[in-house]
Amino acid sequence: MKRVVILGGGESGTGAARLAKMKGFDVFLSESGKLKNAYKEVLTKAEIDFEEGQHSEERILNASEVIKSPGIPDTAPIVQKLDQLHIPVIDEVAFAARYSNAKLIAVTGTNGKTTTALLTGHILKKAGLNVKTAGNMGRSFASALCDGDPDYFVLELSSFQLERIEKARFYIAIILNITPDHLDRYDYKMERYIAAKFNICKNQTAQDHLIYHADDENITRKIQTVQPQAQLYTFSLNQQQPGAAYLTENQLVINIKGELKMSIQKLALQGKHNAANSMAGGIASRILEIRKEIIRDSLADFQNVEHRLERVTTICGVDYINDSKATNVNSTWFALESMENPTTWIVGGVDKGNEYDQLLELVRHRVKNIIALGTDTAKIKAAFGEEVENYHEAADMGEAVAIAYNITKKGETVLLSPACASFDLFESYEDRGHQFKSAVRSL
Repeated sequence: MKRVVILGGGESGTGAARLAKMKGFDVFLSESGKLKNAYKEVLTKAEIDFEEGQHSEERILNASEVIKSPGIPDTAPIVQKLDQLHIPVIDEVAFAARYSNAKLIAVTGTNGKTTTALLTGHILKKAGLNVKTAGNMGRSFASALCDGDPDYFVLELSSFQLERIEKARFYIAIILNITPDHLDRYDYKMERYIAAKFNICKNQTAQDHLIYHADDENITRKIQTVQPQAQLYTFSLNQQQPGAAYLTENQLVINIKGELKMSIQKLALQGKHNAANSMAGGIASRILEIRKEIIRDSLADFQNVEHRLERVTTICGVDYINDSKATNVNSTWFALESMENPTTWIVGGVDKGNEYDQLLELVRHRVKNIIALGTDTAKIKAAFGEEVENYHEAADMGEAVAIAYNITKKGETVLLSPACASFDLFESYEDRGHQFKSAVRSL
């Protein structure tokens, strides 16, 4: 019997373990940290052998194949030993793709992945198609597949999930944007990060489809060198390109298999970056020949994801907005760009090599107060401390919200948009967002 070892016991690893067990393999899961009780219960119920708190080499290096969770880098000692022994190491997405007969629609990009994947899934569901959304949000691909194979999977995929993609092939691939992020994972080499993203089209053929942002220089340069085999579709915020999607005179135009026009005022997702997300989802839907009326209705009534420019409440005339999912500078740029009132900005966390220069003009014009949150605030203070009326530092979310309440006036906005990872004070960006909302509501 083939022995499959899973490295990592989070959502991705647990899903892969369940799928491997269902397919009849001898399965062992190894988690170097502590397993959550919910995942322990899943593994125990499925009668899957596991360990936590270590990676036991004698139980891992005898594997026929290893499925690596996305959080584990190639530089991890156990992965390097497996590579030296020529034991195949693949990603959970690659493993799950072997066992799915669904048409796979994959979405990647530095920002907007979750929104675009959920929006595309929303359109397909509204069209009556049998579709599931999974990947780097909620349920893993493998876990969702364990409960049935639909006709279509819409997958949100991070660069981490695309590093060892093996033979996985995506019928429709979407690359939204590529800006510096997670560079600590890639030896601070942007080209390596871009290459990981572009694995999304590595196995595509002339029968497949690649949708990409024509305004993004990192993408357009790489397209020239990679020369994908798939049929190419572009979307643009400032160019009119026949056969693609673009904005013109406050109209969103999708020009594929006929012309679809829609006023950007009617889009459920406001802001230029969201117009790009809407165009990408719209192009994918037209490739699948979904009717224009269904696409228009879906773009108008979609409900955005939690923790992404989520309006929490208004207190004493002050709007509180939760953008905890903004874990990099580029994502926060979009948030600040959409602020219309003077803003108290709560920022900070684990810095991933951030360069704050690109935010400077927005801060000067839109930010009145800054509250720096986290254990390492020196770079934030150096970049913006002299640019705002008030600069404060807070030890936790409760203190940050209390300071914001005291210094923000009626008609202004409090925005949590950290531009950093969450792991210094919080379990995840979701935990950070929930703590923010809880602190706001306790006011």
